[in-house]
Amino acid sequence: MSDFAMIVAENSANTAQTGGMSLIVIILYVVVIGAFFYFVMIRPQKKEQKRLDAMLAEMECGDTILTSSGFYGTVIDITDDTVIVEFGNNKNCRIPMQKSAIVQVEKDEE
Repeated sequence: MSDFAMIVAENSANTAQTGGMSLIVIILYVVVIGAFFYFVMIRPQKKEQKRLDAMLAEMECGDTILTSSGFYGTVIDITDDTVIVEFGNNKNCRIPMQKSAIVQVEKDEE
């Protein structure tokens, strides 16, 4: 009976070591997947947001802009969150809009 007890004790020790090794593999797997998502999804989005913020910070009156809805216009006035944009050649068509609706700024070359 004592031989049987020793075999059971050795098997349980091997199982504990194997379980510990599989836990390390699972943790490593989760870390690799997390790093993959960071470099493929989160980091490029942050870079794009920084580029957009810098573009909006450098925007001045007289610049030509493209809105998210596809309209081109000229910036007439800039406040904290809004911009007044003039569309087309009609001087009466001035519309206030949020800065977040601007997707592209073209500097006016003088």
